[in-house]
Amino acid sequence: MAHVEYLLVPTGMFRCASRLSRGSSFFLFGPNPISGVGPFFCLMSLLAPAACPAQTTPRSEIHATYVGSAACKVCHAETYSRWKNTRMANVVRDPREHPNSILPDLSVSDPLLTFAKDEIALVYGGKWKQRYFKKVGGDYFPLPAQWDVSNKVWRAYFVREGTDWWTPFYPADNMKRPTGPLCDGCHSVNYNIQTGMATEWNVGCEKCHGPGSEHLTRPSRATIVNPARLDFVSANDVCIQCHCQGRPLQNPIEGRYYDWPVGFHVGLDLKRFWQLEDHRLGETTFTHFADGTAHKNRMQGNDFVTSAMYTHGVRCFSCHDVHGTGNSADLIRPANVVCLECHGPHSPNGPHAASIEQHTHHKIASSGNECVACHMPKIEQTIANVNVRSHTFRFISPSETEQLKVPNACNVCHSDRSAKWAADVLRTWPEVSPWRVTK
Repeated sequence: MAHVEYLLVPTGMFRCASRLSRGSSFFLFGPNPISGVGPFFCLMSLLAPAACPAQTTPRSEIHATYVGSAACKVCHAETYSRWKNTRMANVVRDPREHPNSILPDLSVSDPLLTFAKDEIALVYGGKWKQRYFKKVGGDYFPLPAQWDVSNKVWRAYFVREGTDWWTPFYPADNMKRPTGPLCDGCHSVNYNIQTGMATEWNVGCEKCHGPGSEHLTRPSRATIVNPARLDFVSANDVCIQCHCQGRPLQNPIEGRYYDWPVGFHVGLDLKRFWQLEDHRLGETTFTHFADGTAHKNRMQGNDFVTSAMYTHGVRCFSCHDVHGTGNSADLIRPANVVCLECHGPHSPNGPHAASIEQHTHHKIASSGNECVACHMPKIEQTIANVNVRSHTFRFISPSETEQLKVPNACNVCHSDRSAKWAADVLRTWPEVSPWRVTK
């Protein structure tokens, strides 16, 4: 019998269900945390362990082989159809199979465009930038130009010496930097370092759920990994294996230096294969700002593990659904709705203000009134002047910009103003701690 708790939540307050233990059921009273309209009443139940056993550690003893995502379609047709349209499913494309995958017009001459369409064996990306791989022998190599999707211009593509950790171990020539050891492990399922072959390109079902042959023949929870049933560290590692900057614990591997966790698959322990990039506070590097916030794209994991969200057990899929949604970044709901499910006026989780507008000092429906504007500013470079959102969820004070040269959320929008101006404005907000402003 599940234990039952009755929570009487005062007006304006909301307690997140994820904070309660498994096996609890509870009644929640109060105003709706999203609309503010009340009274809000619901019965929320977390199933007892006997009914829904938690997989507290990853399963490493699944003796299965990879079958490819198409095999999942038979039983999971709706999920499969959504996933097929995501960037996860289309990050790498063969232009011979997908003629429209090349975004720029290659017939328009440009000094940086030194290759022809028939040299492109694979196309990578398409939201912020697009890169092109040439096949030589059994390996792929990055061609020397990339397309800036936002600005619609060609930009040189070459990883400079002294940037990524692996540059000293490879010649200063794109055609001698194969994508196998440097890229392909994250852009495919079951990439084989001996053969250079993968079960499938792109982030397929088995990248997150592990090899599926046993589940195909005996469908049950016991024959597949479901990240939702893993402990929060292992669940987040499903995403962190690729959404981070780091390096294998052992390098080189068979004579090559790899930039992805060789040997890891879901169901194993990532820390046995991989370490995140180190950072020393006060130093601005290729990967980090001086305060430890990520400096560049593909570092969501580096950010997230430093956040209060992570230490409170939030998982990547608490906010995102990689199977595909109609929302930006495959969020499960629009950004503010996601945030306000656990945060809201007078919530124990904050913000500690009578309304969101009072907390943000910006008008309803304005960009400055969005939670992500201040707590996930676009300060991490993906290409040229195009940045992606940080994932520390920490408000960076304008004073940190002055002291540590870390970009802050205020000046991302108010780019015509100084950090000092932003700090002076914050000091006039009565609910903002003066100690935090001058930090």
